[in-house]
Amino acid sequence: MILTFGAHGQLGQELVRASAGQGAALVALARAEADIANAEAVRDAISRHKPALVVNAAAYTRVDAAEQEPEAARAGNETGPAVLGAACAVARIPLIHISTDYVFDGSKHGAYRENDPVAPLGAYGRSKAAGEAALRAATPHHVIIRTSWVYGEFGTNFLKTMLRLAATHDELRVVADQRGCPTSTGDLARAILSLAPRLVAGEDVWGTYHFAGHGVTTWHGFASRIVAAQAPLTGRTPRVTAITTAEYPTQARRPANSELDSSLFARVFGLRARPWEDETDRITRALAGAEHGKAAHVA
Repeated sequence: MILTFGAHGQLGQELVRASAGQGAALVALARAEADIANAEAVRDAISRHKPALVVNAAAYTRVDAAEQEPEAARAGNETGPAVLGAACAVARIPLIHISTDYVFDGSKHGAYRENDPVAPLGAYGRSKAAGEAALRAATPHHVIIRTSWVYGEFGTNFLKTMLRLAATHDELRVVADQRGCPTSTGDLARAILSLAPRLVAGEDVWGTYHFAGHGVTTWHGFASRIVAAQAPLTGRTPRVTAITTAEYPTQARRPANSELDSSLFARVFGLRARPWEDETDRITRALAGAEHGKAAHVA
């Protein structure tokens, strides 16, 4: 059985759905049931459920707010992984932990590999980098998966924000000088579940891997794809205007380059994410179609 922390997040919800579809045994706990920064709560959860594998899908993800709430970010992203790692080490259980492209500063030309030095730009990235280090120190039996630009049908994410804005705005102004690999929660959940049996079997595949959507785009390119995919269903065709990072100031600095090289994951585990365009189209149609059907039913 797989025990997942972070049941209410977009990845946690996707893991619940994906595991049900595959007939895999998975229990997902929300923060109210077990806060990963609370050692006693984590030990109790592991003792109660006796999992063969733990997945940490819980995290503090408010990138801008982290600049004002560094302690909260550290609790969720550094203390939590350290607590989970220590508990899993004692129980002799492997652990999968999700990390982020924000551990890099985005100055590299080309895709980031696992052995590139981390150099986070803000409090969120620093907390995630510290969480990776704390987990490595706590237990050798871990897999850290760094991913980027995560989106899906659940939770709050860029794709859902663009759909909401496209319904009410005639123009969307979107940053075009940051690039990355949009990653669907469906692909990420599939990857986690596919490697789970190998970790449970104790294969020597421990370490840090990158897993992100296939292909690279900008936030503007991502938004343009979303708008194009929803238009046939909603009739909405807002203009998507390219702007610079300087024209959209935020509290936290973002990496200009969030491209991740996922080839190591593919070599070791035999799995690649699907093209980001295909997943974006699929999820956009699912969400926009559901909303359009709901509106038609109400009308």
